[in-house]
Amino acid sequence: MAGQSLGLFIKRFLPKSLLGRSLLIIVTPLVLLQVVSALIFFESHWDKVTLRLARSVAGDTAMVVRLMRDFPTPEDRDWIFELASRHFEFKASFDPDRILPNKPAATDSLLDEMLSESLRSMVNKPFVIDSEGLPDDVAIDVQLPDGVLKITTTRKRLFSSTTYVFVIWMVGTSLILFAVAMVFMRNQVKPIRRLAMAADDFGKGRTLDAFKPEGATEVRQAASAFMAMRDRIRRQIAQRTDMLSGVSHDLRTPLTRMKLQLEMLGVNEDIKDLKQDIAEMERMLEGYLAFARGEGGETPEKYNLSVLLQDVAENARRQGARIDLHTEGRIDVTLRPNGFRRCVTNLVENAMRYAEHISIRAGVRGEGIEIVFDDDGPGIPKDQRAEVFRPFYRMEASRNPGTGGVGLGMTIARDAVQTHGGDISLEDSPMGGLRVRIKLPL
Repeated sequence: MAGQSLGLFIKRFLPKSLLGRSLLIIVTPLVLLQVVSALIFFESHWDKVTLRLARSVAGDTAMVVRLMRDFPTPEDRDWIFELASRHFEFKASFDPDRILPNKPAATDSLLDEMLSESLRSMVNKPFVIDSEGLPDDVAIDVQLPDGVLKITTTRKRLFSSTTYVFVIWMVGTSLILFAVAMVFMRNQVKPIRRLAMAADDFGKGRTLDAFKPEGATEVRQAASAFMAMRDRIRRQIAQRTDMLSGVSHDLRTPLTRMKLQLEMLGVNEDIKDLKQDIAEMERMLEGYLAFARGEGGETPEKYNLSVLLQDVAENARRQGARIDLHTEGRIDVTLRPNGFRRCVTNLVENAMRYAEHISIRAGVRGEGIEIVFDDDGPGIPKDQRAEVFRPFYRMEASRNPGTGGVGLGMTIARDAVQTHGGDISLEDSPMGGLRVRIKLPL
């Protein structure tokens, strides 16, 4: 359980995109290599070089102290300090009768530690190091019997410039390698993105004439498989549509003959019932064909959704429906007008069958469009809301199409919405009935 929790915690911080994960795979070993190289450098090189430089400064300091002991006169100090300045890069001075404070030498940094160790072993006198007071120099105070020797030397004598070179080289090469890896990985990810966009466009029924396989061999194989699948699906849809169109045409011919024969028989109750049955059969054929045809070959285009909803509402009002329509101005969206009109019409007709009042609201919400249908009918129980989208599902127990339709209205509406890349859901309406919410991408 703890391992799973740790794994979930780590996944929260991992990049989600293929490009980000690929760069992480490349950058992680690079960073580890640089860290290991830095540790090796500072362990083997930095400590040794710093110690040697500190011993050099401590040895020169010990030499000055030795000369001052051998030549103690004030006149000799001048040439000793001149000699230290010329050969050791020392600025030396002497403060007679001064006594250093009784405190240990500072060892706050590696430089102080190495220099203190060297001075203790070579000078063997009390001393104080000031490596922070001067920006470019280091001051060393050495306690002598008659005063304090103050030596100031440049920081360069205690610091190796190869450290800067190493850090710059390490960071510079890492940035160059990261930039090169990003360029190459972006080029490798582009074909995958295009394949994903093509699959999304195909799912929304858009044309894919410009798509072609690109990229690595595996990506090309996936793109070729997608194109073959696309062709098979198109062929199967075309075959199904052609078959049902033929069946519909073949059935309409005898139905038309039957209608003509009934018209010639005169008027009675039996003939009236037969005419109603034939009318219902024609309506059922139209419903089946509409479901099988789906969006057909209709081309998506920019369309004013407000106008489409207004037309559907006016047609419903002419049939006696009470509809309240509100749209937020002009709403332009890419859709198949006839297919989406059939979707909205099915939803309105379903509401008209069970409700007295219908409300339609449409507007832009964030990066999409939302259409909400509310009615004051009996609604649909929550446990049946998923079922109503199944083909030929009818909530009524009877199979009378006149009271409950053929069970394809909601299925056609859902397919139309999903073909446009949207989503449809059923909820409780504040009017007491059913709310149908449609979300479409802009």
